[in-house]
Amino acid sequence: MTVEQAPVQIHPQAVVDPKAELAAGVVIGPGAVVGPDVVIGENSWIGPHAVLEGRLTLGRDNKVFAGACLGQEPQDLKYCGAPTEVVIGDGNTLRECVTINRATDEGEVTRIGNGNLLMAYCHLGHNCELGNGIVMSNAIQVAGHVIIEDRAVIGGCLGIHQFVHVGGMAMVGGMTRVDRDVPPYCLVEGHPGRVRGLNRVGLRRSGLARQHDGREFKQLQEIWTLLYRSDLVIAEGLKQAQQQELLPAAAHLCSFMAESIADGRRGPMPALSSR
Repeated sequence: MTVEQAPVQIHPQAVVDPKAELAAGVVIGPGAVVGPDVVIGENSWIGPHAVLEGRLTLGRDNKVFAGACLGQEPQDLKYCGAPTEVVIGDGNTLRECVTINRATDEGEVTRIGNGNLLMAYCHLGHNCELGNGIVMSNAIQVAGHVIIEDRAVIGGCLGIHQFVHVGGMAMVGGMTRVDRDVPPYCLVEGHPGRVRGLNRVGLRRSGLARQHDGREFKQLQEIWTLLYRSDLVIAEGLKQAQQQELLPAAAHLCSFMAESIADGRRGPMPALSSR
């Protein structure tokens, strides 16, 4: 039997509103609660006692484990009852007791991409945006308006300050205090968090170290050194870096840093002093 032909399976002890939209192959476990404005895509599995409510859309092939709460009202004193949304893509794994809140104001969305793993007790606040292929370890508490780019890896038992941006393929060590932007491709750790260098292990595993005959990784290292280990302030380092032709990784690092130092942003996390 194909996924398209597979029946929806709802446990007798689950509570599913008849207005909810359940695609073929969806399985709803015992004690789960699914509200009227919830849409669940093909072959998704909703575990025991999970709560899905509000304007919530899940794509296909998602796994939602026991006790997760998705689409509930934001924990924001400014919230006035607007019908905001949570939109979750395909192939995500949301482990036990994960909580993902709706956005705050009319027309806004909390959005999660594809292929992410959020381990037990992770919390995503209102208006967060996650890309694809992200791994978040246990008990990560993410405040509102945080953006996490593709393939970031975040260690457990830490908090991320509101409005922080975490760059793609960054690695954040467990118990780090994340109160500033985390540059892409970087390894950060500590309390307060500090940039320790490039995420060399992640870059090698991604294959980036071999792209363009190794030139892309070499240029990325050179630009990182210019921004973080030279006597130039970041704005001056960026001007100097952008005078050369940048390959994609270095270009992304530079554009991220330029946006991070702009008005209204948290600013980039500083590096651990080499002295």
